[in-house]
Amino acid sequence: MPRQTQDALLTVSRALPAQNTNANSSSIDLGVALPEYVGEQAELVISVPATTTATSQTITFTINDSADNSSFAAVSQLATFVLTGASNATAATTRRFRLPSTVRRYVRVNIAMSATTGDQTAITAAIRLDT
Repeated sequence: MPRQTQDALLTVSRALPAQNTNANSSSIDLGVALPEYVGEQAELVISVPATTTATSQTITFTINDSADNSSFAAVSQLATFVLTGASNATAATTRRFRLPSTVRRYVRVNIAMSATTGDQTAITAAIRLDT
């Protein structure tokens, strides 16, 4: 089980994008964190406050990685997660993703809003690495 220590360099935040758009968080450099914790597992934690997302509309979070902090692709071993509005809201949610041993040096999260989610741009998701 990870120690769940936190470091400011391993935490980023991202305001949710406007409806019918997507945006990427800043990346987290695993090269800063993981060498100290050889043999331990790291988890990426995504926390999203409650939203007023329209009923049946979705917010999709996809974890991407990159070797060079430029060309990113979805981490195929990790599922995306989707928040779906019900009664014009989503509950506050935190999801933990154990990073696979094949993850590349930089990770970020892509956030995609469906067509009529409503304006959620005042809401900020927190993304951190627990080591």
